[in-house]
This record gives sequence, C-alpha cells and structure tokens, in this order.
Amino acid sequence: MDGAGALGEYLMSWKLDETVETSAGAVAAGRFGRGPALVLAHGWPWSSFSWHRIIPDLARRYRVHWYDMPGYGRSAKAAEQRTSLDVQGEVFAEMLAHWDLEQPMVVAHDFGGATTLRAHLLHGCDFERYVLMNVVAMRPWGSEFFDHVGRHVDAFLGLPPHIHRAVVEAYIKEAIANDLDSGDFEKLVEPWLAEEGRGSFYRQFAQADEKYTAEVEPAFGDIRCPVKIIWGKDDPWIPLERGEALHALIPQASFETLPGAGHLPQLEAPDLVLERLNAFLSRKS
Repeated sequence: MDGAGALGEYLMSWKLDETVETSAGAVAAGRFGRGPALVLAHGWPWSSFSWHRIIPDLARRYRVHWYDMPGYGRSAKAAEQRTSLDVQGEVFAEMLAHWDLEQPMVVAHDFGGATTLRAHLLHGCDFERYVLMNVVAMRPWGSEFFDHVGRHVDAFLGLPPHIHRAVVEAYIKEAIANDLDSGDFEKLVEPWLAEEGRGSFYRQFAQADEKYTAEVEPAFGDIRCPVKIIWGKDDPWIPLERGEALHALIPQASFETLPGAGHLPQLEAPDLVLERLNAFLSRKS
C-alpha cells in the first residue's frame, strides 16, 4: 500500500465526529473500538491526530477515546481563552464525565502527562492503568526558545504567514529523531496555520507555567493505579535523564525506553509503542 493509501486507512479510525461543550470551550472528540475504556491524552504542540497510527490496533482490544485539548487541533481557539495546564486538567475530568468513564485506562504524552496527573491527583479521576510517555510532569520544563516566545507573544503574532509556518515546522522538527511520513508532518502543522491557530500557538507559550506541575509533584507517590513510564531514548526535547528522574519520584512505576525514538514515539515508532502498550495494558493485576 502506498503512503497515501496507508494514511487514509489510519484516518478511517481516527476521526473527530463529536463536539463537547466544556468549561474551556468546544472540544472536538472521537472514539472507536470495543472493549475496556482507554483514553489517549495528547500534548503540545500536537493534537489527537498524533495517535492515529496506533488507534486501529488498540481499537481491536479497547474502546478508545480521544479529543483535541482546548486551544489545539480542531477544538475552540478563542483570543481570550485560557488553555493552561490547570484548565486542561479540569477539562480532562469533564471529558471522562461526558463519556461516563469511571475508571478508564489512560495513555498520556507530553503535556498530557501534567494534564492527566492533575485530573487524577487533584480532581479525583480514577484510572485502571496509566502510561506516561515522554511527558511534561515535573520541573524544570520548557526551553530558552519557549521562554523567549512567552515573553514576546505580540511580536510573534505579527509574523507574516510564511515565516510563521517556518517557525511551526522548525519547532516540530526539533522534537523528532526520525523522519515522519510527509502527510503526518503536514497534519501536525496544519492546525496552527489559520489565523485562530496562529494566535493559539503563541498563547500556549505565554500561558505555560511550572506552578501547575509543582502543585502535583509532591503527590506522585499517591498515584492510585499501576503505572508504566515509557520514554523515547533519543528525545531531543525532554532527555532520557528527565524520564529517569520522574521514575525516581514514582517508584511504584515500571520504566522502559524506546531505542531510536524521539519525543513523538507514537508516530516515530508506532509498532514499538503498541508492543509496550499492549503488554502493559493487558496484564492481569
């Protein structure tokens, strides 16, 4: 099957055919498959599309749920919208309530880590099993560029469209250790190119604040379910040492690396990710 055909097959499973009104605006969501409930939580600057290559396999075993966080993907992107990690944790809890999920399995990536940790530790959401993959979960996080953009959002909002696109593309390329399918890469970039997407892209930098991870770090030992930490060994954004430090704060977790994968393992090494996920999620307690 050629690349376009393969992408089309994946997109038949990944779709956003639900609209859910949340406290942070309208959220685009989807679900597929049969079996125990599984929720996928994406990160920054991604969307639920980042899961599309592993959804078809997971949906053979689970009822898989996903959504674009407010300010991301196809969800609402309003000028005055708050989309910081405290808000995202609340919205995750709202989405579980909307889907009537009392104790789903959860797989979180990047900002999805802090989002779901806040939902679990601060908002009372219970999980059956919990996977943290290359997550933002503890201080310090961000980069010099991240901080610079956050301090000068107005200047970046004024960039011409072609320069803005170049910024987004360069930023995403920095996260990965392997070439992505060209169609996948374009769909990662696409949500940030329209006017509302451009504004939301830079507002994410401005609203980022380490206090939202600081609030949950002391409670990591109180996680109430089996936990597995998975880390792309060649992550250029959040190096392996950060994953090992997170493991030290969650000693009850198991820890495994993904050789050759960067910050986006679900697109860089989907078969390897599926192997690790299926082994952990299907294990009997």
